[in-house]
This record gives sequence, structure tokens and C-alpha cells, in this order.
Amino acid sequence: MTSPSSSSLPATSACMDDAASLVHFEPLSALWLDTLLPIEEQAYAHPWSRGNFQDAMVAGYEVQLLVDANHQLLGYFVAMSVLDEVHLLNITVNPAHQRQGWARLLLDALALWSRQKNAQWIWLEVRESNQRAREVYLKHGFTEVGLRKNYYPNPNGPRENAVLMSLKLWP
Repeated sequence: MTSPSSSSLPATSACMDDAASLVHFEPLSALWLDTLLPIEEQAYAHPWSRGNFQDAMVAGYEVQLLVDANHQLLGYFVAMSVLDEVHLLNITVNPAHQRQGWARLLLDALALWSRQKNAQWIWLEVRESNQRAREVYLKHGFTEVGLRKNYYPNPNGPRENAVLMSLKLWP
């Protein structure tokens, strides 16, 4: 296992299904882009581009990869910290590893990083039609607080609404 850099999250965890399988977080580097982009393209009808990820790195956004002991990319998140809030811009679990609890681990890591930044809230948008993701967020303590009309592009018709969700980190 590679040692995380100083900007990596300190989380190292046993896989939920196999206690012998270790995972770790590491920051996105240009070396990972060729591995990450096919996962992004497989996961979304409107994936982020290489330029989107490069811009996120240049802007200093938190981009953490969840990697297993075999150096396989399980998932990642991109978040932006502004004042006392964190905005989750992208969270993806490799489609080959979905429904194994990795989204929960990614959200736990995001909450930990957000608390380290003294954030009071985490905010995100999710497609109104993405019921599975909405359920994951609700189980993680997020609340649906609003609707952004015509927020997402839709290849099969009019733009899709986004559900605005938030998680209060501190009482």
C-alpha cells in the first residue's frame, strides 16, 4: 500500500465484504486520469471531461481517490470548500464495484475532510431521476431542501431538475 500524501485523508479501512482487503485514499494526480476517465464515462450519461478534472486539481479542490490494495480505483469524490460550507461536485463509485458500501465510505471521508475544514454544511445536487443516489444520501443524513429547475442536460429531451440536498455537520 502506498503511503498517503499530507493532503490525503487519513482513512484506511477494511473492505466491508472482505476484512483482509485494505483500501486507502489518495489525492488525484495526472497519473490517475487515464484510469479515472473510463470509469466516469461508464458511470454517467454526461461525464466530466479530462479538462474538468484538471481544472478541479488546478483550483485546489479536494479530489480524493478510493483505491484498493491491488491499486484498483473503487471510487472518488471532488469537493470545493467555501467559507463554512463544502459543495460536493462529483462522487462516483466504479460501476464494477457498486452496491458494496463504497459510496458510504466516500461520504464518510467527505464528512471527515469537511469537518477538518470547519465546515458547517455539505451541499450537493443530484438528478431528480437518480432515486438510488438520493436514497444513499438520505441514509447518510442528507436532507432534500430544494429543487433547481432545468439544472442538468438531458440527452432525451428537456433539461432535468436537480434536487438540492444538505447535511448539517455540527449541531
